[in-house]
Amino acid sequence: MLPAFSVNQPYKETELSLHSQKSERRKMGETKTVHSPLVTYASMLSLLSLCPPFVILLWYTMVHADGSILQTWDYLRQHGLQGFIKIWPIPTATAWKIIACYGAFEAALQLLLPGKRVEGPISPAGNRPVYKANGMAAYFVTLTTYLGLWWFGIFNPSVVYDHLGEIFSALIFGSFIFCIFLYIKGHVAPSSTDSGSSGNAIIDFYWGMELYPRIGKYFDIKVFTNCRFGMMSWAVLAVTYCIKQYEVNGRVADSMLVNTILMLVYVTKFFWWEAGYWNTMDIAHDRAGFYICWGCLVWVPSIYTSPGMYLVNHPINLGTQLALFILVAGILCIYINYDCDRQRQEFRRTNGKCLVWGRAPSKIVASYTTTSGETKTSLLLTSGWWGLSRHFHYVPEISAAFFWTVPALFNHFLPYFYVVFLTTLLLDRAKRDDDRCRSKYGKYWKLYCQKVSYRVIPGIY
Repeated sequence: MLPAFSVNQPYKETELSLHSQKSERRKMGETKTVHSPLVTYASMLSLLSLCPPFVILLWYTMVHADGSILQTWDYLRQHGLQGFIKIWPIPTATAWKIIACYGAFEAALQLLLPGKRVEGPISPAGNRPVYKANGMAAYFVTLTTYLGLWWFGIFNPSVVYDHLGEIFSALIFGSFIFCIFLYIKGHVAPSSTDSGSSGNAIIDFYWGMELYPRIGKYFDIKVFTNCRFGMMSWAVLAVTYCIKQYEVNGRVADSMLVNTILMLVYVTKFFWWEAGYWNTMDIAHDRAGFYICWGCLVWVPSIYTSPGMYLVNHPINLGTQLALFILVAGILCIYINYDCDRQRQEFRRTNGKCLVWGRAPSKIVASYTTTSGETKTSLLLTSGWWGLSRHFHYVPEISAAFFWTVPALFNHFLPYFYVVFLTTLLLDRAKRDDDRCRSKYGKYWKLYCQKVSYRVIPGIY
């Protein structure tokens, strides 16, 4: 019998021989790599060589080049590599202090705030992780504390904006070191049997060694990197940009208000549904490696917040009617995105004994075999939002990103980079999820695809 989980010990394992545990981990590493070695090498090389400088160039363009790609290009064409090195900020003590205080505060909230016990999905090795669902409380405490520090003059969020380049630079290097720690931990002290080596050091570092790495019994590393650092920083920086524009101009433009409100509504939705997020590919299938952890620690704070970063120096006035239209459309998209996830979560929670759009749900009962040889079943929902396409929830998510970006209007392309990136990311994720499910469910997935024929966009793709 493979590991099971208990209330008091999230990774409580039944007795297995050391040989069988190592064999299981090695098997997982060999069979569960996300892409081929060639694709992994190309992906990792691109991420290492292109993404860090892109983060710095995006910050420089938004803050110092009026959001103009052409202006930044002209600068680089004239000054070359030395010019790029000159604009790369050196991490300062202030930047490190801001990151350390923020990270320590979020880690403390994750550990200390009370929360409901929530079980995650059964892992490939037969484990069921246990979480403490206190994300919404941590979100409320974080924003209240941040705004309170500003309101009472204890800390000015404008300092974060003024040192933004240095913060991003520090995150780039600090997160790389953190990923090295994860790689070493996966080799010497894995938290559960949901870990293992592919036999290739590059793949192990990039895709990760462990599915559920923890420090001690209760501090889940992926919950911290993905949720409490990455997603929380999205909300914190959205508020920061709004405050910075107010302090510079004495007012907040309606474009910034729409952008900030929609981003906060989206992040609020995320933390309200955080327990559901623990069932998604990010947590339940992608290991904690450079790909996902560096992305959450660096890419989310810099790229996901970039439309607001642009608006700080571009206080565009939309007018009441246009602002309200964008706001309502964006909130509607966020609601549909939430309702898609809620519908599937309710379907799973009740084992299919619920109503979907007022009717009994259409479903497929699919069986699969775990790596331990156990046969289990899953219910695949084929009605409601999930009858429109296999990943319909990505449509309103991309649309919501467009609506909180469109207040920037169309003078520059760069604010829309996040929308383009998100579209590419989610289409790739939809394909990866389909490939994983095809491998897991076999003939049942083929039947599911016959009933729900479109992957993401109904009638198109």
